Amino acid sequence: MRRRDFITLLGGAAAWPVAARAQQPAMPVIGYIGSGPEADVNRLRAFRQGLQESGYREGENVVIEYRWADDHYERLPSLAADLIQHQVALIFAGGIPAALSAKAAAAAKSIPIVFTVAGDPVELGLVASLNRPGGNLTGVSTLSVELGSKRLELLHELIPTASLIGLLVNPANPNAEILSRDAQTAAGILGLQVQVLHATSEHDFDAVFANLRRLRAGALVITNADLFNSRSEQLGALSARNAVPTIFQFRDFAAAGGLMSYGASNQNSSYRLVGSYTGRILKGEKPADLPVQQATTVELVINLKTAKALGLTVPPSLLARADEVIE
Repeated sequence: MRRRDFITLLGGAAAWPVAARAQQPAMPVIGYIGSGPEADVNRLRAFRQGLQESGYREGENVVIEYRWADDHYERLPSLAADLIQHQVALIFAGGIPAALSAKAAAAAKSIPIVFTVAGDPVELGLVASLNRPGGNLTGVSTLSVELGSKRLELLHELIPTASLIGLLVNPANPNAEILSRDAQTAAGILGLQVQVLHATSEHDFDAVFANLRRLRAGALVITNADLFNSRSEQLGALSARNAVPTIFQFRDFAAAGGLMSYGASNQNSSYRLVGSYTGRILKGEKPADLPVQQATTVELVINLKTAKALGLTVPPSLLARADEVIE
């Protein structure tokens, strides 16, 4: 064999793997957008677990681009637009503001969107119906607005002498008006007064508790909002430090010193479901054909240690209904 022929053959052999690699299909990219600060490790783990159950593993056959708004909702439209510029195959949106922003940004391109929201996605305008979403969105919804009046009732049952109760709301939350209105209605039925307090960042928390002391409010209900959800442990500790009987939706809140929690029993299961839906859509299923899943199981957690520190006696009837009592 002539030397030139050998070099040509060798060069072709060396180039073949490169050409073969170039022909390999690019890994699909998922855009992951969250309204709050970087997501809870457990929720991310649950999302990845759902993906793996559908045959996708981050870094092996799928790429995830993360974008966090750090509770600055005004950043969400540009973050969603940035993901679309990265030509993502699908967007996961965590929270109502993120889902609404992703829908608006992806409308022209019909990019599939999977969401998890605490509220009614039909009322929010995300889908046409729960069973047949239509369009390019589907996901998981958890009970939220529906539980607000129940949290007020539970506080009233535990502290019947409290006539004025604070209601912590993030006015930037799309559900803020509904949450406030429903709480006022429930308070009227119970013969209570509700004082709405606002917080748009964690820097407002100290002022909120200072206002509660000034108002001599007997207790506090924290409404659902991404700002509060991502800081449930911090709010639980603040409630205990300021000796304010408070109820919120997550067990983490009660475990950190909050008096009670009443809400969805396992948020991680919602993220696992949306992870599974994400994988199914990447495989070719259409969001319009995947019904919105509803997480309807709720749990009541009472921190008995906090109740004793506040000088409160929990009625036996309430203790009997608790799914967990922290002592």
